[in-house]
Amino acid sequence: MSDTILQNFPEEKVEKMMQHYREILSIIGENPEREGLLKTPERVAKAILTLTGGYNMDPKEVLNAAKFKEAYSQMVIVKDIDFFSMCEHHMLPFYGKAHVAYIPNGYITGLSKIARVVDIFSHRLQVQERMTLQIKECIQETLKPLGVMVVIEAKHMCMQMRGVEKQNSITTTSDFTGAFNRATTREEFMNLIHQRR
Repeated sequence: MSDTILQNFPEEKVEKMMQHYREILSIIGENPEREGLLKTPERVAKAILTLTGGYNMDPKEVLNAAKFKEAYSQMVIVKDIDFFSMCEHHMLPFYGKAHVAYIPNGYITGLSKIARVVDIFSHRLQVQERMTLQIKECIQETLKPLGVMVVIEAKHMCMQMRGVEKQNSITTTSDFTGAFNRATTREEFMNLIHQRR
């Protein structure tokens, strides 16, 4: 788990959620008082608060904390950023890799901050399409680069565990601004992220 996501759980929130999870266990036919489930409501409450910890963080603040003047104006790519998120429709995980590029326009940011932006938006109830857009917009609005491009490749447990039950499908989304409106610039980015390691 990223150190950017808060691990301090407000006791009142945990207690309130625990009550609901105890009730859910009873509704599905389980006994919340049996030994194996005694601590389950607390564990689930803390897990959910961790998985949605991105609501408590400002991704623009993260980028601004490491924003530096720099004359570099070629493509900067951070690829293969692992992420885990929760589908807002079924509250089941989706997970995969994010690839982010921007072309500086007088300012750069710390490379780890790009990964932290992905972390923050992924630690919210999400749909992949919106998450792609949010990452792009956050970088564009904060750094004001010549362009930004984001590609996300993910597997969705809501497709694997229920519904169509397709185990090997991967969903790819992309969004871009500025210089990435040029097909050649997009192609350069796509070629670079898919190069063999």
